[in-house]
Amino acid sequence: MPKNQFQRMVYAFITVVITVHAYVFYSLYVVNGSVLMEMNQTAGVIEALNKQGGVYMCGTYLPLWACILIEFCLAYLLENLVGSPASFKLASRVFNPAKNHPMIFETAIICATVGIMCPAMSFIAAFLYYPYYTGFRVFTLLANWLKLVCFNFPFAFFTQLFFIQPVVRVLFKTIFRKEIQKREQQKTDLQPENEQEVILDIFRRMDEIQEEIAHEHRRRKALEEDVHKMASK
Repeated sequence: MPKNQFQRMVYAFITVVITVHAYVFYSLYVVNGSVLMEMNQTAGVIEALNKQGGVYMCGTYLPLWACILIEFCLAYLLENLVGSPASFKLASRVFNPAKNHPMIFETAIICATVGIMCPAMSFIAAFLYYPYYTGFRVFTLLANWLKLVCFNFPFAFFTQLFFIQPVVRVLFKTIFRKEIQKREQQKTDLQPENEQEVILDIFRRMDEIQEEIAHEHRRRKALEEDVHKMASK
């Protein structure tokens, strides 16, 4: 996992680069491929795009690379400003990164990111790919947004969870290999060196758990007292 702002930006950059290309392929080939080939009477999607002059976006036809660049800039900005911070906060409300297994916490972050970014980017795409030649209608925009969410959410969830994020983690660990090895070495140095230290560490952990349980009991008792006071009134 990234440990500073620079690493978070690099992690987001790798994620968005892979995700945008995957979404463009999914949108053009899987969702709209048959329609494009039928409309332009071609045997392939690329031939259909070349025949119609590019991808329809913002009321005009743009080259494929321009569409990818626009979507990348918007997605990268949204990921850094909203997606990454908000997903971490949402996951932290349910799981504790200091106590839960890192894989569980990372999975929670992925699910939260998909839940935030998929509707947000689908809403942006509803504006970008809206058929402005028919006139602008709010209800049509909302209907297109809902349709895009229905198409994109299953694809986003499964690809991020089982393909994109595992690939991103491998690339991230390769880029920051030295920093990660140094961090792992520091963790190793902090581990108990002998049996006595292991036993003392277990007792310290037991004391912490007992304190947490006592704190939870006090909190519940105070809550019950408040409920009784409210009921008596």
